[in-house]
Amino acid sequence: MTIDWTHFTPLPALAGGLLIGLAAALFILFNGRIAGISGIVGGLLRPARGEVAWRLAFVAGLVAAPLGWRLAAALPEIRIEAGTGMLVVAGLLVGLGTRYGAGCTSGHGVCGLSRLSPRSLAATLAFMAAGFATVYVVRHVTGR
Repeated sequence: MTIDWTHFTPLPALAGGLLIGLAAALFILFNGRIAGISGIVGGLLRPARGEVAWRLAFVAGLVAAPLGWRLAAALPEIRIEAGTGMLVVAGLLVGLGTRYGAGCTSGHGVCGLSRLSPRSLAATLAFMAAGFATVYVVRHVTGR
């Protein structure tokens, strides 16, 4: 394995990780809630009284962030090397896994691990193992 030194950006990655951690910590500190995207969006699908406004604001922030970044700098090129059918199947599998895992990578991997949750550790290990296996199968078994 070799490192692609032209695209190796440890400082921006570290800064991004710190910002995500800070945002998750502030969210739980001020709102008492876990910043798990699937739970936040799922709460919009079955709204409860007093829950809709902050959930919409959170999702709006997720959408607005890259738009705001675009004002300051160029966005990276988006290149998807999969067809529409593959993307639909992948999205459905992610949704199914999120449902079975009782949360997503942001809820378990960022927020749950930082709270030393054993359930989140098991979920994150399962997410990562499934991702590794999927990449291996797609790249080395199917040859795509």
